[in-house]
Amino acid sequence: MEVKHGLGYQNYEKIMRNHIFYIDKTDFIKQWWDYADEVTLITRPRRFGKTLNMSTIECFFSNCYAVKKDMTDETAATSISILSMYLEKYYQKKVMILLDEYDTPMQEAWIYGYWEEAVAFFRSFFVNTFKDNESMERGLITGITRISKESIFSELNHLKVVTTTSDKYATCFGFTEKEVFEALDSAGLGGHKSGVKKWYDGFIFGKYADIYNPWSIISFIENNANYEAYWANTSSNELVSTLIQTGDAEVKKTMEDLLSGKSFTAPIDEQIVFNRLNGNTNAIWSLLLAAGYLKTIDKEPPREDRKGKQQYTLTLTNREVLMMFEDMVKDWFGKSDVSAYYNEFINALLHDNVRRMNTFMNKVALHTFSYFDTGNRPSEATHPERFYHGFVLGMIVNLSDKYKVTSNRESGYGHYDVMIEPFDKNEKAFLFAFKVLDEDDDEKTLDDTVANALAQIEEKQYETVLIASGFAPENIRKYGFGFQGQKCLIG
Repeated sequence: MEVKHGLGYQNYEKIMRNHIFYIDKTDFIKQWWDYADEVTLITRPRRFGKTLNMSTIECFFSNCYAVKKDMTDETAATSISILSMYLEKYYQKKVMILLDEYDTPMQEAWIYGYWEEAVAFFRSFFVNTFKDNESMERGLITGITRISKESIFSELNHLKVVTTTSDKYATCFGFTEKEVFEALDSAGLGGHKSGVKKWYDGFIFGKYADIYNPWSIISFIENNANYEAYWANTSSNELVSTLIQTGDAEVKKTMEDLLSGKSFTAPIDEQIVFNRLNGNTNAIWSLLLAAGYLKTIDKEPPREDRKGKQQYTLTLTNREVLMMFEDMVKDWFGKSDVSAYYNEFINALLHDNVRRMNTFMNKVALHTFSYFDTGNRPSEATHPERFYHGFVLGMIVNLSDKYKVTSNRESGYGHYDVMIEPFDKNEKAFLFAFKVLDEDDDEKTLDDTVANALAQIEEKQYETVLIASGFAPENIRKYGFGFQGQKCLIG
């Protein structure tokens, strides 16, 4: 019987009936049952087979039933518990309760501003369904993140949580490298193993490295070995985009490093507190790690000063995720006039046209300042870093074919703001210094601010690293950027 590499199947019965490509994960049923945890929450990134494994367990254990949609919150919160009681009475057996992607409505609630209402409902729902439910035999919950106990699990003290750092069920979700390579061989694509590993390897569950996302692998086989960002583009990634876009300067600087292939260290807490994501940089990295966009390459043991949190060294998971973030940043600058202004600025920069640089930089700033600078007072003159680091992210992804763009690196006697270094040493290199008008520095106008920014470039000898790497001094362009609110002057 011919096996079809079909995408989007989340129903075990359909897969079996239609002979759809399937790597056997049914041992998960035995593992889950043998561990005997009363209620289990398993977190994995999206498209790692959570729903399919739920369907597999459903086919193994359960009868079909439906719940009425039109009901009050109070009725909905107790509905599963009441239904369980009726089913137990009818079948003379306690029930199995399966809840898939439990955190999806919580993420939506956080994005769209009804977090408190959602928390109030789900806290009651979980208690009634998984704690005070005498008719439940076992409960199984899956999701991407582990939402903190303080939010919705405050009274579920018997909940067994299995995250991506646990060895439990580690190979039950996703494909191991052995399974991937066998699938490639069977499809006649064995020659692509190294390319597939570069693009799609990188997930780590517990002690098991080299885990692959099933959606990407099946898509790759189905599309005749065409390398694309399959998994990373299966959703809008709206939450991730919002967190980075509205994050502070530190978040954007770290994203610059990640897009340049670097790593960083941060304390990670696997319990996500959604209503603390704003302004909490480490919470953002914890969320991105849980969602599969980051992977750990090293870790240090917990220390007292970190309150028990593990310190991890993190980097982007694989090439597929890198492309997803690059597309995300391009989209920020792809909004109507902003894209045209941004491209015109880059063109003027490369052609030493300072007048046009000023014209288009001010138009970019006018349209995007509040887009990136989203603090308590979005356009306050003393908070331009959100804007210009977002601006630098745009340069990193738009100039990456010919230039290396870095920011806040050491050179000479200080740290320059931005360096644009061409791969061709015969081309022009660029140094930027950003400065906000500061009356304490005797700056009365933006001309004074620009003059001080340029003086800083010279005094700190920021061109040292460029000259050392082979650039002629006459090919190094130095620009001072003066900011006052949404106004910018370049000189």
